[in-house]
Amino acid sequence: MYPLDLPLETRRALSRLLPRLETRFKPKIKRQPADWRAFQTRLEAHFPRLFRLLLQLYGQRHDLYYHLEELLGLLAESWFERRSELKQLDAQREESPGWFQSNQMVGAVCYVDLFAGSLAGLREKIPYFQELGLTYLHLMPLFKAPPGENDGGYAVSSYREVNPALGTTAELAQLAEELRQAGISLVLDLVFNHTASDHEWALRALQNDPETRDFYYIFPDRQMPDAYERTLREIFPDEHPGAFSRLPNDGGWVWTTFHSYQWDLNYANPAVFTRMSAEMLALANLGVAALRLDAVAFIWKQLGTACENLPEAHLLIQAFNAVARIAAPGLLFKSEAIVHPDDVVKYISPEECQLSYNPLTMALLWNTLATRQVNLLEQALRERFSIDPACAWVNYVRCHDDIGWTFSDDDADKFWINGSDHRRFLNNFYTGRFPGSFARGLPFQENPKTGDCRISGTCASLAGLEKALAQETEAQVELAIRRILLIHAIILTVGGIPLLYLGDEIGTLNDYGYRDNPAKAGDSRWTHRPATDWARMAARKDPSTTEGRVYGGLRALIDLRKRYPGFGGGATEVLYTANEHVLGYIRQAEGQKIFVFANFSEREQTLSENIFRVYGPGYAFCDLLSQNEFSGAALVLAPYETLFLLATVKDDPRA
Repeated sequence: MYPLDLPLETRRALSRLLPRLETRFKPKIKRQPADWRAFQTRLEAHFPRLFRLLLQLYGQRHDLYYHLEELLGLLAESWFERRSELKQLDAQREESPGWFQSNQMVGAVCYVDLFAGSLAGLREKIPYFQELGLTYLHLMPLFKAPPGENDGGYAVSSYREVNPALGTTAELAQLAEELRQAGISLVLDLVFNHTASDHEWALRALQNDPETRDFYYIFPDRQMPDAYERTLREIFPDEHPGAFSRLPNDGGWVWTTFHSYQWDLNYANPAVFTRMSAEMLALANLGVAALRLDAVAFIWKQLGTACENLPEAHLLIQAFNAVARIAAPGLLFKSEAIVHPDDVVKYISPEECQLSYNPLTMALLWNTLATRQVNLLEQALRERFSIDPACAWVNYVRCHDDIGWTFSDDDADKFWINGSDHRRFLNNFYTGRFPGSFARGLPFQENPKTGDCRISGTCASLAGLEKALAQETEAQVELAIRRILLIHAIILTVGGIPLLYLGDEIGTLNDYGYRDNPAKAGDSRWTHRPATDWARMAARKDPSTTEGRVYGGLRALIDLRKRYPGFGGGATEVLYTANEHVLGYIRQAEGQKIFVFANFSEREQTLSENIFRVYGPGYAFCDLLSQNEFSGAALVLAPYETLFLLATVKDDPRA
């Protein structure tokens, strides 16, 4: 609850705390006066927001001001430790806050070990990243994790120690610097909802250390777990029922939303916020440009609720954002919220997460390929794609995780589509069970009674390339490649940052070898996490190979994006094409206006010239891929073709 005069209380708090900071850091201030002035300026600018947020979260705590002083000391210490080149980059990005909106932004994601073996191996691949045109590289979890099952690294044993099999923290910092010199921003995960059960804090909690025991939700018996679980949904019921796991030696019960070896952090304790702020800033000081905030929907707990998407979750992220603005102002946040579309957008703002995964567009791209109907995708782009213009979607066709059908049932109802039935159809289609399906995916977390599941598979296998190469004709191979290029063409041009899953650029197929590994056999997602086959990768420049056809087509699309500033920014105007198989939209930035048309059918489609009379009167058009002039007559799209038409004002014949 706010005090009666919040501005006055804010000024009082800072006026009392600032002299204490100056005394504590007097030697460093004397050595680095310019850095202190910069820090003080940012602290004074952002402290009111930080203070307000912490009051909302912890205003009832008697020790709030103790934790506040601890936090400010941490911020000052982190700022003094931040390297000068990172501070220079901070200043540049503060002057150009929309830097990530550029059409030059092209992202990719990979596992270090699966792609290059180690951090040292990844540094050797920087020329390949430049060849592909990347300016943003997201590395999957690479910090120390428990041996054996560790949720692909999302059970973090230490936020400061790199997995020894991959390298060292010093090598990570070196990689970040070399990527930055190559014009590539490094992105890592901040797994801030939970730690691994063998994290230092958890181990101390098991020894009944009173400080760290309060870092988690630990209860001596089932009374409180039972009370919480009355309103919680089960995330992984096959592994453990409910949201709690039993501790060894009758040590009680600990909250584990996901796996039993992932202990949820107790953010009702302000010490946890301070300690996780320290971990976040340590990553920023390694040279990380953006952090993917994992499982944002689950970070705040409240009895009697579903403990998902609570208002306090947003306040927490906003408080982390304020911390970053003070001590690492160039750092961006990317939200990972695989929840209802109405909730996804609530995490997106300059004061919360500047970037967000776009799971809805991803799911609807696959839906549209299966149905050949653009209705749901067109509706989502028209009604759900617009966000704060200072923010950006991160658009992808797949990621390390499964594909869930996250569209809203209310949206589906508008087209007389039963959401539950349609999800069952999509599950059958993408597991190859539906007659005539081109896909070869696997179910993940399947419920045999309801048919509910999510889908695993590489882009190429889901798009039909695996089936076509094994069972069908060259014509079907060509259609599969066109599907791969079509959905990538959308994420590269629809607005925001495109994110490629490395391996998809050469049409990597499902890897069923994971079934032979006991640690992976029960998780079908490993089928789309194969190790990179560098022998196949070497074929990427040979246009006679499947790898070369996919790679060459994708490289042409990336080059197209980067040549035309009109693809920058995030504003997208959806067109009514009067054709149920063709998606149309306009991208407009920096004086360029580009019409995009995408045929989601394996049959040729025609658009009436009326579309140009309605949306493009007075313009002449040029096909950006062929550089041919377009007359404005009826538009014919080949199967799975995407056209990009640059609109220029016609010369006035009366002039």
